[in-house]
Amino acid sequence: MSISKLVIFTDGASRGNPGPASIGVAIKDERGLLIDSISKAIGRTTNNQAEYRAIIAALERALSLEATHVDLRSDSELVVKQINGLYRVKKASLKPLYLKAAQLASQFKSFTITSIPREKNVEADKLANMALD
Repeated sequence: MSISKLVIFTDGASRGNPGPASIGVAIKDERGLLIDSISKAIGRTTNNQAEYRAIIAALERALSLEATHVDLRSDSELVVKQINGLYRVKKASLKPLYLKAAQLASQFKSFTITSIPREKNVEADKLANMALD
């Protein structure tokens, strides 16, 4: 299946920070129809590491769907600002995740990542929490 443009919602969850963690990803086409999702436990990690891992999983899935344009949305303001180059990545544990996300993002003809309020990220949040429960 090849879809030109995807709108992707991601969320990472960690109970305890660090603690048991999971990711949730809702992948939609331009019309807003859900075409794929990810709900997966990822072991013990921090909330920011989980947020990055959700983005990485989403971008890998988008590449497998042969998307060329990705509009990604996350409720993690820190991670969005780091990927957009507005904040430095200070924590050593986040640097390899940041580099992997940036490398994947560079493979699309166009890539945007936007910070959205938590209440607009309900689907991805639900998928992340389902994997933890």
